[in-house]
Amino acid sequence: MPNSLLINRSPSEVRVALLEEGQPVEIYVERQADRGVVGNVYRGRVVRVLPGIQAAFVDIGLERTGFLYVDDAVLAPIAPGDDVDHPLDGPARAPEAETISDHVLEEHFRKPPIADISDVLKTGQEILVQVQKEPLGTKGARLTRRINLPGRHLVFMPFAQHIGVSRRITDEAERERLKSAVGLMDTVEGGYIVRTAAEGEPASSIEREAGLLRQMWNDINTRGQYGACPRLVFADLDLVLRAARDLFSDDVKEVLVDTDYDEERVREFVRSFGPEADPRVHRYLAPEPIFDHYGIEVELERALERRVWLKCGGYIVIDQAEALAAIDVNSGRFVGKSSIEDTITQINLEAVKEIAYQLRLRNIGGIIIIDFIDMFEASNREKVLGALNEALRHDKVKSAVVRMSEIGLVEMTRKRVRESLGQVLTETCPYCKGRGSIKSQVTIAHEILRAVSRSLAREKAPTVLVNTEPALADALYDEFTADIERIETAFDTQVIPVARQGYHREHFEIVRAVTKRLVPRRQSEPATA
Repeated sequence: MPNSLLINRSPSEVRVALLEEGQPVEIYVERQADRGVVGNVYRGRVVRVLPGIQAAFVDIGLERTGFLYVDDAVLAPIAPGDDVDHPLDGPARAPEAETISDHVLEEHFRKPPIADISDVLKTGQEILVQVQKEPLGTKGARLTRRINLPGRHLVFMPFAQHIGVSRRITDEAERERLKSAVGLMDTVEGGYIVRTAAEGEPASSIEREAGLLRQMWNDINTRGQYGACPRLVFADLDLVLRAARDLFSDDVKEVLVDTDYDEERVREFVRSFGPEADPRVHRYLAPEPIFDHYGIEVELERALERRVWLKCGGYIVIDQAEALAAIDVNSGRFVGKSSIEDTITQINLEAVKEIAYQLRLRNIGGIIIIDFIDMFEASNREKVLGALNEALRHDKVKSAVVRMSEIGLVEMTRKRVRESLGQVLTETCPYCKGRGSIKSQVTIAHEILRAVSRSLAREKAPTVLVNTEPALADALYDEFTADIERIETAFDTQVIPVARQGYHREHFEIVRAVTKRLVPRRQSEPATA
């Protein structure tokens, strides 16, 4: 089945899915009320300089201030090696290990900063910055002054002076051709990364795009020098056109859109790619919703599940924290047919494929810890580790895998630019407040009994009412009668649990009455019509 790019629009939401051999491997969601800010350029004001961590906080007009590390604040050109990648393209081979994307623990801290932040920025200074990473959790956006503008075939970097070619272009002759094509242009005032999509493109097409990107930068730079601060100077493309720019590769045989509006926009956008791109854009006209027709709604639900079953009968459990994800591999119902070592290795190898798929589908980033089932033979551990590295090669997002420990633990990182799919589609549970569990009835019952005893020890009362959820009120009557009677005897009082509809399991109230109530012990709220 050919690779496809699906675009679904509703009045307040846009969703994009990339299908490889009929299976969704990347899903993106953008809501009108909460559009992403990665790639946007702002005129911001430095509000705090922190020499202790060689960083600054910059107000760009968002809810939280952005974070700017010193190496991203220095505008002097730094030329990397010849083989480079833009984050949108991803590596063809595993890069050197990266650390987590938490602000003060970025990869920059693995080496000395190139300057002192106090010499680069001053409080109150107004600067032009670009968002590198979305605000994540409690952290503000990650910023850089080293602005880059991605096109279809090139990325223009105004503050660099080098030409790089994507690692995904492996043919040496083609790499040299592309480098020569870009080298014909004047790069004194900027540098370029040649993106994967440029492979096979004529030099004239690349030169035309370079001119457009230069003009775009000149306009941004002019607008960003003056005016109100903080403010948005340049907004990156919306999700539909970003998908057409970054995901519509030669491997994608068709783009299906379910609205006339997006069909026209995408057609107009891809015409700049060449005459062969336009015929691959189609309007989806079937009555069944496009994401239902291609099974994406089912995969979206599956991507929010904590447990994912494997075909063999084993399963993996995915738990995601703010900057770390833990993945546990379990044997489940699979018992194998030969030795236990072979059975375990087979489960781990199947889990590897599912883990790589789920990381990409869910867009999980940061530190990732994988707990494979213990294998006794070193050769099997190496086999599983090699399979993991191979599975991750298909992922456009940079990742790095550390060796497997003797107890089957693998540490890896995956670059995080935007929120994961789970973070976009879910919110903290208001009932458990994000813990993932709540206190048991027995635990809360004992807390109530202790609270009543403490209250009566401070000051006696003829009657004590305990307002709590109905199920817990019933448990107090049915299972804790002896405890309640002990308190009543000790303090010469009457304890009456009262069922309150709508109470949280962990919420209860102790109400002291001034007179003794001659009422049945079991109380509840009056029924409502």
